[in-house]
Amino acid sequence: MRALSLYSALVCYLALSSASPGKDMAKRITSGSLQQVTNFGSNPSGALMYIYVPKNLATKPGIVVAIHQCTGTAQAYYTWSPYAQLAEQYGFIVIYPQSPYSGTCWDVSSQSALKHNGGGDSNSIANMVTWTISQYNADTSKVFVTGSSSGAMMTNVMAATYPELFAAATVYSGVSAGCFYSSANQVDAWNSSCAQGRVISTPELWGGVAKAMYPGYTGPRPRMQIYHGSTDTALYPQNYYETCKQWVGVFGYSYNSPQSTQSNTPQANYQTTNWGPNLQGIFATGVGHTVPIHGTLDMEWFGFAGGSLTTTTKGTTTSTTTSSEVSSTSTGVAVH
Repeated sequence: MRALSLYSALVCYLALSSASPGKDMAKRITSGSLQQVTNFGSNPSGALMYIYVPKNLATKPGIVVAIHQCTGTAQAYYTWSPYAQLAEQYGFIVIYPQSPYSGTCWDVSSQSALKHNGGGDSNSIANMVTWTISQYNADTSKVFVTGSSSGAMMTNVMAATYPELFAAATVYSGVSAGCFYSSANQVDAWNSSCAQGRVISTPELWGGVAKAMYPGYTGPRPRMQIYHGSTDTALYPQNYYETCKQWVGVFGYSYNSPQSTQSNTPQANYQTTNWGPNLQGIFATGVGHTVPIHGTLDMEWFGFAGGSLTTTTKGTTTSTTTSSEVSSTSTGVAVH
């Protein structure tokens, strides 16, 4: 009898010890509040993962990765960005990564960060995404990334290093992927030449920089929406043009021949330029660093909301005309 009870205890122990710690973590996450995930798989850079699972979770939810700025935190970005409230409306999950570095800027300068599966911040964030997809049976055609300032830089890097993960991105006042490259391979380096808009090149070269971050990749790439302000003194406005050039080069559009340019769109003093179905630039005259988040328009660009920006198929769209509805919350690579 004693042997039987010992056997039963051993079976229970083995069953518990073989259970996935990730699965257990997902079960412990409380919906409707920001929660930290401490075991999401490989975390080479030591970035922190926070997640918001809405009370109104869709059966097969989408995912939005929302990346904070320098000096920011996951908690702060959760508090003042609109994505948690929008998650309740549309049923998607929000991942809020947090930088592991002093000053909490993101590493968009080292070789590891600028390479697919290279072991940097981008790798850690990608693993947060794949963990969430697995745990919540998420819709892989509805995974998106966005960020402000340093988070916008990382958004461009994520779109370049892990294009297979994301259907679309919105970039609020960043720089092109690779612009902060450190020739000394410094992690989390500041690049004044890039920040001050002195790194200027062609769409072909910029597009090549992005493609080189995932050599050999030939699949679909995320649709890119680029915001920048004309009076930005942290990341100079030239970075808007260089970022747009980069994605023009990636998608093979003509930089000097956009499909359309619309004044006072999506609001007064904003100009929207459409190069093609996968790329839209929005330049905000009189706006500094950073451009306020336009949550309603993000939902249209991502395809959660109705309107002329919507898309349900990764890498495609039906229209690029923006609506006038705005919901906002404010607060180098060697190229020649």
